[in-house]
Amino acid sequence: MDKVNVLGVNFDNKTFKQFQNEFVNRMNNHLSTFVVTANPEIVMAANENPEFMKILKEDADYITADGIGIVKAAKMLKKPLPERVTGYDLFTWLMKLANERGLRVFLIGAKPAVIHAVQAKIAKEYPDIQLVGAENGYFTEDLDLVARRIQRTQPDLVFAALGFPKQEKLLSILRKNATPALMMGVGGSFDVFSGQVRRAPEAFQKSHLEWFYRLITNPTRFKRMMVLPQFVVKVKQSQFKKKRGKK
Repeated sequence: MDKVNVLGVNFDNKTFKQFQNEFVNRMNNHLSTFVVTANPEIVMAANENPEFMKILKEDADYITADGIGIVKAAKMLKKPLPERVTGYDLFTWLMKLANERGLRVFLIGAKPAVIHAVQAKIAKEYPDIQLVGAENGYFTEDLDLVARRIQRTQPDLVFAALGFPKQEKLLSILRKNATPALMMGVGGSFDVFSGQVRRAPEAFQKSHLEWFYRLITNPTRFKRMMVLPQFVVKVKQSQFKKKRGKK
């Protein structure tokens, strides 16, 4: 089974290693590649926003299960995914690959202080990356204009940390223009990568409690976290409908 459908969003049924192999192959062949790393929040948002769902269904080349909630939902639906594949882990692996290969990288998103900290880290720890663009997320231009500006730099990799669905809207424009790069929305990854925000300790990661760590370290996320129980209910409802449909 190549795809696993969770509330209308088709997740790629692949391991982290399989994603790595496919991404390297596509990059070697300069294929335009749009990657979405989706968690329960994104799935719920897509169910409420037809335009966003259309982007995920028609424009994305790959959708990874970025969130243990997605893995558990797939298991509930009797269509298990092999593992969680986070946007942050893909991002850091791609940055190492870019440094090894001297690739051209464009970064867009986050606060000015964060993007400056990311630039400083790249200069120090990833000196062979060709950073062809690094912009904060507080631009006012139309997304089409931003996309054209990115294209002019001829990047090999584009990472957008604009939050969903804005980052996916921007990358879908680049994908429709067949930009020969691997492009991925990375949410808050710049904050963690720069050191401005600490990632959950390994114990929390292994226990699949990163969401809880983020909540206790940033209580303002409580409202966002309320989508998780709503997501579980919606998955159970879809499971019930499928069972009724088989009778």
